[in-house]
Amino acid sequence: MALRTEAETWLRSKGTDQWSDPETGAKAICKWRASIDEGRAWIVEGGDGAILATVSRGPVDRDFWTDGDRPESALYLYKLIVGRRAAGLRLGERIVDWTSRLAATEGRDWVRIDTWRTNTGLHSYYERLGFEHVRTEAPAHRLSGWLAQRPVQNLSLPETPLTVGSPVTSRPQEGVVPNPR
Repeated sequence: MALRTEAETWLRSKGTDQWSDPETGAKAICKWRASIDEGRAWIVEGGDGAILATVSRGPVDRDFWTDGDRPESALYLYKLIVGRRAAGLRLGERIVDWTSRLAATEGRDWVRIDTWRTNTGLHSYYERLGFEHVRTEAPAHRLSGWLAQRPVQNLSLPETPLTVGSPVTSRPQEGVVPNPR
């Protein structure tokens, strides 16, 4: 939760309204807690044991993805948050690559995301990682809805994979991810 709070502050400093609505935030945190309780959330730890990042996977969000999208063909990535102390380690890229590898081992074709509709900087970030914008949905009760996907074989940093069980250090090639939380 500390990562989420830090991210909210950082997002405000960047001039985006993402995660600024308390009612929406409370609902999102309830969903996030459920993903933690269900074992669908992971953390990335630093060499000193500090939590540097988190990522979750979840079921297809039917507010956005339809049967025509072949929802079973994708892993749905949620709540990728990298702490400011890990800025510059390209940790977000490495986590997305790790998620792609996980999706591939499950026989899936895509990693899919939905992000805040108004956060164009985040859209650009994911496009730099090889995600392609699919469409934007705007249900009245949601503020996210910018939908994108990336083929699982498209890796940003294939030479520095994250592995399970070793802490991330300042040198990304020694990194590690996902400890279930």
